[in-house]
Amino acid sequence: MSLHKDLLEKAKNSGLRRTKALEAILTCLAEHNRPMTLSELTSCGHLAEQCDKATVFRLLQRLSDKGMVRRLGFHERAAYFTLLVPGVHRDYLICTDCGSIEAIEAPCPVHKLEEEIRRETGFVGLYHELEFFGCCPSCAG
Repeated sequence: MSLHKDLLEKAKNSGLRRTKALEAILTCLAEHNRPMTLSELTSCGHLAEQCDKATVFRLLQRLSDKGMVRRLGFHERAAYFTLLVPGVHRDYLICTDCGSIEAIEAPCPVHKLEEEIRRETGFVGLYHELEFFGCCPSCAG
């Protein structure tokens, strides 16, 4: 099954109604495969024709509540949204000056600790989200 079909099935199983706007958001996030701002998403493909920013934001909130989307960002800056795909884990670098976000292309140092905590505590569905904050080279230079 494709990622897109998996996402639509998960949305349905989570109680979300399948709408063209929901499909467009999931498609856009899956195709770009990177964190995107609300503005980027609302200007993406059919979403620009489907609905306004408020509707897109409400859908993103619902997707976030259902564990399908992760909200990233520095609180004073624009939020970024990215898909949460089972079996795929990404950690991020976030610039405290310009708010830019980039994925860390290195093994996650917390996976072993997470596994140890899972074994010792008996927690199920344990996960973590790791974000590093600092000044990017463009802002620092």
